[in-house]
Amino acid sequence: MSVETIGIDHVYIAVRDMGRSEEFYDPVMRVLGFRKGDGTIGGDPHLFYYNRHFVYALRPARDGTPDHDPYAPGLHHLCFRVVDEAAVDRAAGELRAASVAVTEPRYYPEYGPDYYATFFEDPDGIRLEVMNFRELRRTLMYDWEARTDR
Repeated sequence: MSVETIGIDHVYIAVRDMGRSEEFYDPVMRVLGFRKGDGTIGGDPHLFYYNRHFVYALRPARDGTPDHDPYAPGLHHLCFRVVDEAAVDRAAGELRAASVAVTEPRYYPEYGPDYYATFFEDPDGIRLEVMNFRELRRTLMYDWEARTDR
């Protein structure tokens, strides 16, 4: 029997400029319902944005490293799931009011019939997304044991 993973505990993002990233992420994470903390690990400053489900942490990138490339091996993008389409609309509006350049929320039928999202990028070019809790994901979460497509 396999070990069931019950969620993502934390995500660490390496950023080129902690101050610039903090200015960007403070309003973004506030809109998305995260709280903020800070500390050091191995002598490096870290910012911790956390909610009841997981931590999204910022740490300094090492000097001389290349810029983020979403099509190189590694992280392509990160998606924050919200409860429904109205929450996507609300997040996009609040992000826009906080001077974050976000796309107009819309359906993306190429990803799924009820896939509704808005996209934006952090100062280091990491693509971020806010999307609704799709019916397929709800079914997988709540009816996992009854599913026969494994």
